[in-house]
Amino acid sequence: MFSVITGIIGLVVAVAILVLMRRDRLHVQHGLGWILVATGFALLGFSPGIIDEVAVALGIGYPPVLGLTLAIGILVVKVLFMDIERSRVEIRNQRLVQRVAMLETDLNEMRKSWESTPWKNVADE
Repeated sequence: MFSVITGIIGLVVAVAILVLMRRDRLHVQHGLGWILVATGFALLGFSPGIIDEVAVALGIGYPPVLGLTLAIGILVVKVLFMDIERSRVEIRNQRLVQRVAMLETDLNEMRKSWESTPWKNVADE
């Protein structure tokens, strides 16, 4: 019974992720990874013997260790990708701040040059 509940939870999570992607609450790049995780939960929930067969084929004596090891590996890879994305965004933000600062400097210089022009006083009259 527990395996059926796990499978249903995996399917519900997969549908929720699709809805979030459809409503633009979750970027497609991130959603696809989560759909794979939810599909894996559903697959293992509906047929839990798969992990046992794979563990036996790999020579692992205690099959749940394989599942936990895979889960930890997937989480480490996910965190790595999140850090890569965050670093990319931070670099992009830093460059945008620098561009804004340069534009502000140019704008201030243009204002100063406009105020020092002789025809500026004629336009004000």
